[in-house]
Amino acid sequence: MTLPPTAHQAEAIWEERWHPLREEWVVIAAHRQNRPWIGATVDNTAASVPSYLADCYLCPGNQRISGQSNPQYERTFVFDNDHPCVGQDAPAELAIPAPPNRVRRAQGHARVICYSPLHNLTLAEMPLAHITEVVQVWQQQTLDLGKRDAVKHVLCFENKGEVVGVSNPHPHGQIYATNFVFKTIEQELQASQRYLNEAGRSLFADIIAAEQTDGRRILFEDEYSIAFIPYFARYAYEVYLAPKRGVPHIHALTDAETASLAQALKQVTVRFDNLWQMPFPYVMPLHQAPCDGGDYRAYHFFIAFHPPLRRPNVLKYLAGPEIGGGNFISDTSPEAKAAELLALPTTHYREL
Repeated sequence: MTLPPTAHQAEAIWEERWHPLREEWVVIAAHRQNRPWIGATVDNTAASVPSYLADCYLCPGNQRISGQSNPQYERTFVFDNDHPCVGQDAPAELAIPAPPNRVRRAQGHARVICYSPLHNLTLAEMPLAHITEVVQVWQQQTLDLGKRDAVKHVLCFENKGEVVGVSNPHPHGQIYATNFVFKTIEQELQASQRYLNEAGRSLFADIIAAEQTDGRRILFEDEYSIAFIPYFARYAYEVYLAPKRGVPHIHALTDAETASLAQALKQVTVRFDNLWQMPFPYVMPLHQAPCDGGDYRAYHFFIAFHPPLRRPNVLKYLAGPEIGGGNFISDTSPEAKAAELLALPTTHYREL
């Protein structure tokens, strides 16, 4: 195993690292993390949140904008999104544009998953058994929606925190079952298949093996699952969480693998909250293969966390290199950020 660098060495990394899933270079410029900052900052003061709000459209028994009322649910609750981006009612008659422009129907299913009836909880504070139920809902929804006509891909995700555009803090995620495959998944599919053809091995399995060889960036590992900040992380506290056994979809996991995945989710999200003792914001997508009946044995399902903060009150802004140039510049060292998270307890700070 490689010996860990000193704190100064870890922060002083200045190099490019290859992102094998996206097949692009990430510039690691960790010496920039502590540069003077006079730009916008984020108020990270944790406000007191009640367990129930009468005007919350996700709390049990409350009426939603559609006029429907939520049941008095006690664990998880799934319903069709009242403001879907894709749906069965999307217009079918479309104006055909001039080439090279193209258009197609925004067909699909959009759903919301309420993780808990309690308005003031997050995944990090939920009991492990309840997190396991959320994983099981992802499994069942992926399986059921993936069988629908015209559905090619099921994307489960959670947007957490006002800084990523969430207006309602009630613990919830979303599901988009679409008539297309999202671009990131297409890129990962192509990279995984190309690597398998050229190396004769699974790309993600080799990513896991490389993390195990190094060891510094692993945040959780047991017999079935592993969580780590990848060597090629683009965001400061980006984490990949995956089963060790390669499966293309979450519903292919065994009961033991499901329980392990829930444990990993618990530990990672608790470490996030403990970092700055605040509800830690992130975008969390489930990366899984299309559900169109194709051969996706080269693809390895995983969950990614993309936290937008690089300091307690400073966002990672996407600017010229990222938006204009198409390549990420990371202002932090993956090794240093992993060390920060590893130094934290796995008991939530509200329970200490």
